[in-house]
Amino acid sequence: MNKVLSSLGMAMRAGKLVTGDETVLKAVRGGKAKLVLVAGDASDNTKKKFRDKCNSYNVAIVVALDRESIGGAIGKSERVLVAVTDQGFASMIEGGLKSITEVEYID
Repeated sequence: MNKVLSSLGMAMRAGKLVTGDETVLKAVRGGKAKLVLVAGDASDNTKKKFRDKCNSYNVAIVVALDRESIGGAIGKSERVLVAVTDQGFASMIEGGLKSITEVEYID
């Protein structure tokens, strides 16, 4: 899990990560999002909204971690939703998530 969290932090510092509902939606719609990460403790409505949107635009989406972990990794307060806009970081994060059992992959 540390690899995932540090990768999120690096992506944020590199400017390759966006947070917040509207910003993530814009990245998905604009084709910039390579991976959307939704916190496991996000509301069911949020999970459904982004699952449907990501499926429509063929963007990988993963439900994992919790809002405190995601926020802490990127130096912010709690975050429920982030989008990675760089394929290299997205692959690194997905690879790290494969070792975590509490992950829901959504195609």
